[in-house]
Amino acid sequence: MVLLRFVRNAGALGIVNRVVSWQCLSRTAENVCGKVVLMKSNKGLEAVTFLWARHCTSRRKEEERVLHLPAMVEESMDMLRPQDHQMIVDMTFGAGGHTREILLRAPKATVFALDRDPLAHSLAQDLAKEYEPGQIIPLLGKFSDLPTLMSEQGVLKNEVDAVLFDVGVSSMQFDRPERGFSLSKDGPLDMRMDGNRNTGQPTAADVVNVLDEQELSLIIKKYGEERLARHIAHAIVESRYTFGKITRTKQLADIVSTAFQGSHKRDKLMRHSHVATKTFQALRIFVNDELNELNNGLEAARYFLKAGGRCVALTFHSLEDRIVKRHFHGIVMESKFNMGASAHYRNSLRVHSLQDVMTVTEKKWTPISRKVAIPSYADSLENPRVRSTKLRGAIKL
Repeated sequence: MVLLRFVRNAGALGIVNRVVSWQCLSRTAENVCGKVVLMKSNKGLEAVTFLWARHCTSRRKEEERVLHLPAMVEESMDMLRPQDHQMIVDMTFGAGGHTREILLRAPKATVFALDRDPLAHSLAQDLAKEYEPGQIIPLLGKFSDLPTLMSEQGVLKNEVDAVLFDVGVSSMQFDRPERGFSLSKDGPLDMRMDGNRNTGQPTAADVVNVLDEQELSLIIKKYGEERLARHIAHAIVESRYTFGKITRTKQLADIVSTAFQGSHKRDKLMRHSHVATKTFQALRIFVNDELNELNNGLEAARYFLKAGGRCVALTFHSLEDRIVKRHFHGIVMESKFNMGASAHYRNSLRVHSLQDVMTVTEKKWTPISRKVAIPSYADSLENPRVRSTKLRGAIKL
């Protein structure tokens, strides 16, 4: 039996979103239960939801597969162009979605599966058993550990064919309340991507309970781009002095909510988004030193890539995308504006040596596309977690 539902007008798309949220997506599920197709007509935007009334043998298993669906798979693979006998580095293995796609398109390629999360590393070890020995090589570490890890594998400079970044937090980290990343599920205020691997690494609870108001405000404003950073920092400090240490995610979310009028905003899909989202993002980035790690990872990728090698990066907020863009387009990292390196030397009042000018203005990458790629609206409806994704790629010169 096939059911066909039409929802007309853009204002009614929220209904479709709710329908899709409990349906398995046809792109990943073997037992298809639902799919959304958007089209234009003379009556405006139409959203058509096809619902197949099939029996799903394991609802929970299918939902997990959807949660681990990688972002913009087709687009990223088109940029990466994996081929047989290539040496490819998946810098963020996660649940292995991109690694599987690479080996699906290039069955004889070798993939180095890097991740700083011990859980992801164990998944990489399990996946490696499904392929030929040495085809998937799991690596446990951060981006900045790549030079050491690759050297241990005997990989030298200019030997890698392609590198893929899918930065940010994976769905399996968000969906495990004990990791402390989620706003929707209460858990300990942790947020360490390395888990308990580095015992000396501070947790998010350490940050909110130790730093003063000015330092907290700076972190929330810089890494969360939150306009009410000062008010949020004040609320955190007042709460910890009045009620004691902040140790739970829900506890922190409730404290942050007191700095706002109402507990929710609207995201890009016009869904409710918790007001503490940016604060949690800021703390996560600070705890894991994510931006410095991304910068180090891009430098390491260029070191190991051979001339003509491809680097593809998926980012999920503007701070990450800014770093990737500046690397790929030759923009000075310390510059306040997106100004190319050569522009900094167009000053008639100063004389620079030829060597200095040649060093600074030397191009390192050729962008695959001048424009950033983003997911379609239909893809964002199917998997709301990809709604902020930005995709960039470049070829090493």
